[in-house]
Amino acid sequence: MYLIPILEILYLATILFKNNGISSGLKNKKQLKIFLLAVCKKEGIECKKITYIFCTDSYLLTLNKAFLNHNTLTDILTFTLSEKSSSIISEIYISIERVRKNAVFFKTNFSHELLRVIIHGILHLCGYSDGTPRQKLKMRSKEDFYLSQFSFT
Repeated sequence: MYLIPILEILYLATILFKNNGISSGLKNKKQLKIFLLAVCKKEGIECKKITYIFCTDSYLLTLNKAFLNHNTLTDILTFTLSEKSSSIISEIYISIERVRKNAVFFKTNFSHELLRVIIHGILHLCGYSDGTPRQKLKMRSKEDFYLSQFSFT
């Protein structure tokens, strides 16, 4: 019953994982794609194509400066390339170096932190923001909810 709608959206949406100068070490990609599409469906957004690009701190810093005029390191940047009224086309850039450092800082394992950041990007596409303390709290709550739904095995 649950699987049929997921199979339907698999034919309509694409999620890609690409490495740009650094490997993510990401496992269970097929399972993760299905899960992320289910998150989109649950949040009520229609995705056409989402490309995750795993990169270095320096690459992401260059993007952050060029597109957002921020001279700070970050773990993720999400760019929506589609018009607001159409199916989402997006590129999500994730610094693997920053995720590794954050995993140590937050005392969690790398796979868990990477999944949190991957979900974080999807949540931005779903309309969630993290610009204020209240928004950050809501975002973290959603991340925790979806992390609890994903099986690492």
